[in-house]
Amino acid sequence: MSSLVQYFKDSKLELKKVVWPTRKQTVNHTALVIGFSVALAAFLGLVDFGLSELVKLAVIK
Repeated sequence: MSSLVQYFKDSKLELKKVVWPTRKQTVNHTALVIGFSVALAAFLGLVDFGLSELVKLAVIK
């Protein structure tokens, strides 16, 4: 049981060493991730659409 208590004490000490990002950094990084995700989704959607159209043309001919 003492090892479990020691684990939580050590964890608390380690969390005090963490350098947390500022609110501005967090907002900027979140916006960057969302923007990249939307751009990638749009790109993959266009590729999927294009390949689907190519398959339709190949099947028709």
